[in-house]
Amino acid sequence: MNDAKRPTQADPMPAPVGASPKMRGSAIATALKHADRITRTGFADAQDFGALDRLAEMLAPLDELELVILFVSPLADIDTLSANAARQLAPAQVVGCTTAGEIGSNGYTDGEIVAIGLPRSHFCARVLRIDDLDHYDGQQQIDQIIRNRNDMARETPDWTSEFAFLLVDGLSVKEDALTADLAPGLGPVPLFGGSAGDGTDFGATYVLCNGIARRNAAVLLQIRSNCPIKVFNTDHLVPSTQRMVVTGANPARRLVHEINAEPAAREYARLLGKDPEQLTSFTFAAHPLVVRIGGQHHVRAIQQVAENGDLVFFSAIDEGVVLTLAEPLDMIAHLDHALTGLSAQQTPDVILACDCLLRRMEAQQKQLTPQISALLAAHRTVGFCTYGEQVNSIHVNQTLTGVAIYPPSATDTGQRS
Repeated sequence: MNDAKRPTQADPMPAPVGASPKMRGSAIATALKHADRITRTGFADAQDFGALDRLAEMLAPLDELELVILFVSPLADIDTLSANAARQLAPAQVVGCTTAGEIGSNGYTDGEIVAIGLPRSHFCARVLRIDDLDHYDGQQQIDQIIRNRNDMARETPDWTSEFAFLLVDGLSVKEDALTADLAPGLGPVPLFGGSAGDGTDFGATYVLCNGIARRNAAVLLQIRSNCPIKVFNTDHLVPSTQRMVVTGANPARRLVHEINAEPAAREYARLLGKDPEQLTSFTFAAHPLVVRIGGQHHVRAIQQVAENGDLVFFSAIDEGVVLTLAEPLDMIAHLDHALTGLSAQQTPDVILACDCLLRRMEAQQKQLTPQISALLAAHRTVGFCTYGEQVNSIHVNQTLTGVAIYPPSATDTGQRS
C-alpha cells in the first residue's frame, strides 16, 4: 500500500516505534511505565517490519496472556501481519480488525498498530469466529455462546464480571442483523463492539482471528474477569425539531432513495440549506440524523452520497422511519464529563473504546483533535475509530462505546493458576 491511502487528516501523529536503539528504548520504557497495570498495551508503526517485535516486547511476558487484541491501520500488509502475529504473539489467542484510525498512547493517531493484552491471571476468554455473515446459523451461534459462558463459569467460579466484545466487517452491512441475532445467547451479559474500518477509503475491511484476515466475517470475544467492568455508550447529540420521513429505501443495502417523497440527498441538503453537490463526510458528521428506538434516540449516520443521489447509511434504514436532525453539544465538555464519570468511584486500569469515524471528523473540522486526544490519553483510553458501533442488541453510529476495566479489590484473590 502507498501513502495515498492514508486518511487526509490534520491529526498529529506520534513518532513511530521503529527499529532504532532509541525507539527500542522507548518501547521498553513504555512497557516499564505500565508495569503496575493489569492490562498491557503496545503501540507500533503499522509499516515497520519490526512492528510485531516491538509489540511483543511491550506485551511481554507473552505466556501470561489469555488474549491479544490488535487494532491495525489499513496501511499494514494485513494478511502477512495477521499470520505473523498469531505466531509471534503466541501462545495467546490473537484477534483484531482494521481501523478508520487508531486511539493510541497519545489519543488519536494514524498508521499504527494498537495492541491490548489481557493476562490470564485476571481474564478468561472464548473466541467465537463467524466466517460468512451471509449464511451463518443464528441458533448455532447462540448455542455456542451459551456453552462458552457455562465453560468459563466452571473454570472461574469466583469471578463475577462478564462482557462481550464484537468485531465485525464494517462494509458487510450485516451488523444490525448480527448484533440482534447474538443477543439472546448473551442474556444479561453486556455487549459492545466496533465495525472494522478502512481509513476514509471504504474499500475493504478485515477482521483478524488467529492467523487469518477475513472479510464478511466477525469475531465475538466473550470475556470473564475478576476485574470490575462498566460497558458504556455515549454521544454528544440532541434531537432538534426538524423531522423527515423516509419514503423510499433499500434496508438490506442501507440505501435511502427518497426523503419526504423527494430525492434523498437533495432533500437532506435542502433541509440543511446547502448545495446538494457540496455534501461531504464533514457535512454528515456535523449534521447527523437520529431515530427513536425503545424510548431513546440513536444516530443513523450517513456514509456518503451515491452517484444517483441516494444516501448511503452506516445502518439499515427502512421506509416509513422518521428521522430527526440532531444538533451537537460541546464535544470537549461532553467527553470530559463522560470519561470523568467512569472514574468517579475508581480510576480504570484501561478504557477499551470504539469511536466512530464521524466523531473524529467532527473533531478535526472543529480543530478539537488535540483536546480530544489529550482527554483520551489522560483517561487511559485505547482502541480504534470505527464504521459503526454495537451496544447490546443494537448497531449504532457516531458514538463512543466501550468498556472500562478496573483493578480488582485488594481482597479479591480469585486468580487463575
